[in-house]
Amino acid sequence: MSHSAPASVLLAEDDGALRTVITLELKRLGLAVTAVPGGKEALAAMAAQAFDLVITDLKMPVVDGFQVLEVARKRIPEAQVIVVTGHGSVDSAVRAMKSGAFDYIQKPVDPETLSMVVNKALERLRLLREVEHLRAQVRGRFDPGNIVLVSNAMRRILELVQKVGVTDAAVLIQGESGTGKELVARAVHAAGSRRNHPFVAVNCGALPEGLLESELFGHARGSFTGAVANKRGLFEEARDGTLFLDEIGEMTPALQVKLLRALQTGEIRRVGENRTVKINARILAATNKDLKKGMADGSFRDDLYYRLNVFPITIPPLRERPEDIMPLAERFLKTAKEKHGGKAVRFSPEAAQALCSHAWPGNVRELEHAVERAVILAPEGEVRAEDLPPEVRPPSGADSKRSLGDMEREHILMTLDACAGNQVEAAKRLGIARNTLWRKLKDYGVPAKK
Repeated sequence: MSHSAPASVLLAEDDGALRTVITLELKRLGLAVTAVPGGKEALAAMAAQAFDLVITDLKMPVVDGFQVLEVARKRIPEAQVIVVTGHGSVDSAVRAMKSGAFDYIQKPVDPETLSMVVNKALERLRLLREVEHLRAQVRGRFDPGNIVLVSNAMRRILELVQKVGVTDAAVLIQGESGTGKELVARAVHAAGSRRNHPFVAVNCGALPEGLLESELFGHARGSFTGAVANKRGLFEEARDGTLFLDEIGEMTPALQVKLLRALQTGEIRRVGENRTVKINARILAATNKDLKKGMADGSFRDDLYYRLNVFPITIPPLRERPEDIMPLAERFLKTAKEKHGGKAVRFSPEAAQALCSHAWPGNVRELEHAVERAVILAPEGEVRAEDLPPEVRPPSGADSKRSLGDMEREHILMTLDACAGNQVEAAKRLGIARNTLWRKLKDYGVPAKK
């Protein structure tokens, strides 16, 4: 299967002439063949090594092909098993396939058929290994142990992730925009038994109420204009996995009621349908809002809050854990260099000082974008202070006395200007919900565009 070695095949056939014919054909296909005269020898061979493919006759003395199949499934579960059966023994072949065989070949064995079935089996094995490789990459990327942390606060969060990850408890992740709430959510997912099932994320503040309801619960054909086909919702897509509800504080009260019912009953109803659908997804939620304040003013249901807040995790803003800034920056520099092919491999002392001195109102996301920009601009082997965004460069004079609120306002308005006034694009770049941006602009006295 790999480029360095041919796929290995175990052939168990008690007919000597047929065993020779099949062996020659398999070798012609470039495979490494171990041929044995019976089931007993096949069991011994599997005890000694693993094989990519097992081809076995069904009718053999002492140990038959069904026993070979059973042992192969237990000892080398990823191996593809092909059974060879005599003419008129299709029922036995079907039984073997129900027991886990990949396919069957009838005697007399046709070389062309053998080649086709073997290649299909090896292709299936290749795809299975590719899927497992991708799953391993995802597990590695979001493994809690790979979260950059130096501060005690982030070490504590890692401990919480590891403890709650192995449970099915609902988790509410709180923190400012850009602190890494989704990364923590993925780490919780990766730490639990659902890690090999889907992680499905939705931003509750990015969609209007009607569309969000359809996204979460699905809809029936004809339930509204544009519903041209039945559609499964994200609750169903996340079956046996995790559903991550980002910016849960932006969800309307009416939709909160429907979400609460789904969590209480373990059932959903697609828009436009009367029948219910069972759901089985772990719920993780995140917000940058004060939900207790929302409960007080009636914008967030207290019963939903307590349903989601079984296990709270609060991520501190980057300005409260400055010891994490440079380790994060170093990782972002490496990632940006791989992505853009820049020359920079380190930060100059002045650039490092500027990074550590900045208040980072946009938190980790702002740091990542700042480093990426600097890597693109840096002409030589190190990122200089002048390669950093203007708002991150060392302040001077009166600028050094700016408040965090002033810097946040400047950052938001600069981003909005860079997006030519497009609030949707600006909110996306800032990593905040459009409603949040609209409220901040209203506070700044910036008129809303029609």
